[in-house]
Amino acid sequence: MATPRGAHIASEASSSPTEKPCRACTDFRSWMSSQSKASSTARPGKVLNEAAAATDTTSNSDRKEGSEQKSEIDRDKSNASHSAANSFEDDIPLWGDAKKYGCPDDSNSLGRGSWSLLHSMAAYYPNQPSPQQQQDMKDFIHLFAKFYPCTPCAEDFKEWIKIHTPSVDSQSSLSQWFCEAHNDVNRKLGKPLFDCNLVNQRWRDGWADGSCD
Repeated sequence: MATPRGAHIASEASSSPTEKPCRACTDFRSWMSSQSKASSTARPGKVLNEAAAATDTTSNSDRKEGSEQKSEIDRDKSNASHSAANSFEDDIPLWGDAKKYGCPDDSNSLGRGSWSLLHSMAAYYPNQPSPQQQQDMKDFIHLFAKFYPCTPCAEDFKEWIKIHTPSVDSQSSLSQWFCEAHNDVNRKLGKPLFDCNLVNQRWRDGWADGSCD
């Protein structure tokens, strides 16, 4: 689940100047940009003044120690490059409680988690669901779209459901339905499409080459 291009901009534009933008409707970079603009407007020059003060109080010994540790830091950066590439928060500076507990989801991290949940639910859905299970899944999908925190994303998903009725008669059909819904979002965002023939390998069985074992 992700915000179609420009949707978060429309969402922010509808908010009053004193309100924070909808974080769950906005990617992290855009949200931080809006926060930085608001901060610089409210407290002009504060960041620059604080940086200058920190520079003035830096001792010669600190500079020397920093120089000696440079090569070690470079090595650490090299070793950490692979793990950083796999982290969706690798470019987010965290401090205080944020470093310990993380931050509220933006539209990207919320979408990743939501799609993981939906695809996994479909992967473990019964092959021959009872009438009640089929109705429960239909109800869940509609309620999910109704209460999804990112309003533009939710509205987009509701429109998809109107045109493409949830296929809940088997595990295979539901998995394919969610895959097609996901690809519809990927297409709007200009992202690569996923091969829906591989949904069970991706979300239930693991890849055929054994790389998940």
